[in-house]
Amino acid sequence: MNDLAPLDSFAALLTPEGLALLDEVRGTDPAAELAVATRLRRDHPAGLVSAALAQARLRQRAVAKFGTADAERMFFTPNGVEQSTRTSVAAYRAGRFAALGVRSVADLCCGIGGDAIALARAGIRVLAVDRDPLTAAAARANAEALGLADLIEVREADVTEVDTSPYDAVFVDPARRGGGPGGVARWGSPEAFGTGGASVRGGGRVTGGRIFDPEAYSPPLSWAVDTALRAPHAALKIAPGVPHEAVPPQAEAEWISDGGDVKEAVLWFATEPGLVRATLLPGPHTLRGRGLPNPQVRSLGRYLYEPDGAVIRAHLVAEVAADLDGGLIDETIAYVTADEPRPTPYATAYEITDQFPFHVKKLKALLREREVGVLTVKKRGSAVDPEELRRKVLPKPHGRNAATVFLTRVAGAPAMLLGHPARPGEPAA
Repeated sequence: MNDLAPLDSFAALLTPEGLALLDEVRGTDPAAELAVATRLRRDHPAGLVSAALAQARLRQRAVAKFGTADAERMFFTPNGVEQSTRTSVAAYRAGRFAALGVRSVADLCCGIGGDAIALARAGIRVLAVDRDPLTAAAARANAEALGLADLIEVREADVTEVDTSPYDAVFVDPARRGGGPGGVARWGSPEAFGTGGASVRGGGRVTGGRIFDPEAYSPPLSWAVDTALRAPHAALKIAPGVPHEAVPPQAEAEWISDGGDVKEAVLWFATEPGLVRATLLPGPHTLRGRGLPNPQVRSLGRYLYEPDGAVIRAHLVAEVAADLDGGLIDETIAYVTADEPRPTPYATAYEITDQFPFHVKKLKALLREREVGVLTVKKRGSAVDPEELRRKVLPKPHGRNAATVFLTRVAGAPAMLLGHPARPGEPAA
């Protein structure tokens, strides 16, 4: 297959025949693809049928990020589905731009156009730039498909050669490389903040044996920061595992989660330099850093609070603990404990009924005694595999009750905490 084949194949999907074929294969069950392909190839070119079915699969995967109404009209590449911003997050960020009075944005490394779409829907004119021909073609097709072509200009170019001076703001979403040339970095969720003994406000982070290096971005973070500093306003989307010391002093750093999953960090320029915040969607709920010292370690109270991942990544556990009048159960574990229930959107609350050293037989006996048939296993600071533990303590689940067990450390010692989500009238989970 020559280099132009993928682009030619994509262009064929935009013809009347291709668009009609996309409508016909919408929602095709993967198990039925072979039969559908065999039937359609009687009347259509085999390559076009394959391209349409591949696009249908990508659209199905994209529903989780873009919703059914948009995903069924948009065009995707495999990387575009994986790397594009979830609509809720892009819309929130576009709203922040609009609130700053921004009316035009240079969207650099635009991908298939997810962020450009959100900006345009916020009434902002967008120059969307990507150097990959197929990706730029998809972004252009998406602007057309969603009726936003008047607000979105798509340009195939090297972002480092684009003049951004005519625009009110710059948005950069660089490719994050890892695992060798051309790879994409993968970042796991931390089991404990400050891995390796760092504090709530610890510095660099090593996750799963990988050291995060912002200069491995394409283009590098240093280039993106220089570009941002020359613009009236700017936002740089970065991986949430970025070391805090890599955040330039001129930037505001915001960590964003959606439905409890940490999605990204954003460096904002010309807003509030030095501010650190965690924003939780839906909502939004925003927790601003107040520069508080690390929380004190205290004895386990009646309630245990599990801070949202964005709060942990932003190193704002101290702010949550202060608002709850609580403390930590261990100096290296991001669990907050308190005696009284207090509502907070920034942490999930559990009532703790039992605390004991790690002991599988004791846990199994307690679960049997309390007729627990559904067990949620959470861990921070423990090497125990949750699924293996669940199999050991609930080999044949049949109880009528549910419980949550935390595998963690309390004041430096391995411990099991048994409880359940806070009930109505107590802090909302």
